[in-house]
Amino acid sequence: MIDPIYETKGAAKEYAKYALNLYTGCPHKCPYCYVPQVLHITKEKFHSYIWERFGILVELKKQLDKGKFTEQLIHLCFTCDPYPLNGFHDTTTYAIQLIKDSGNYVQILTKAPRTQDFPYFDENDWFGVTLTGENNDNAMIESDRIDALKEAWNKGINTWISFEPVLNPEKVLEYIEKLWWVDKMAVGKLNYKKSYIDWKAFTVDAQKLLKQRGKEYVIKDSLKKYLEG
Repeated sequence: MIDPIYETKGAAKEYAKYALNLYTGCPHKCPYCYVPQVLHITKEKFHSYIWERFGILVELKKQLDKGKFTEQLIHLCFTCDPYPLNGFHDTTTYAIQLIKDSGNYVQILTKAPRTQDFPYFDENDWFGVTLTGENNDNAMIESDRIDALKEAWNKGINTWISFEPVLNPEKVLEYIEKLWWVDKMAVGKLNYKKSYIDWKAFTVDAQKLLKQRGKEYVIKDSLKKYLEG
């Protein structure tokens, strides 16, 4: 295994400079998932079971011990969920501890939040959830994700939401307006699947609401083009 922490490219870099993927496979079966295509495996195989990447924690510790990363924010995860709802949570907990013990910081993005790891977070870490505006039967429902996000916020942990991909624009706009307390929001377009969403109208409305919040936000490049002209 090459060094597991890697520097991101393309659209991923809009979220974080560095990332770590702990698992192969994901049980959530999101219909818009792009990862099987990237990994060159079938959707059926990718979603049917999940396993910890072989030697991931050993290699992570080796890489961190080299001292290359100091006070860097490391994103968990892009090609999997850091909390896959199947008992592998200890791997994520140990990874968080290794990252924190090395003097670096963690940025979580999940559809199945686990609040037991909150004691490891401080003012430099970020805990985030994905909200698309539609529930997925194979992942924790969005209201429960928001409850976990609120718990993190109440504990003083930096909170963020990834609205990517937007599936229900009306619901996402409602979230942006009502979840005023969230520290950062990021909005991205639905790709890889056809949709009938008026992306220009949605992006204009979303940016207006995001500006009104007066907090940090990201409109991903896939949507910025609808703000031009």
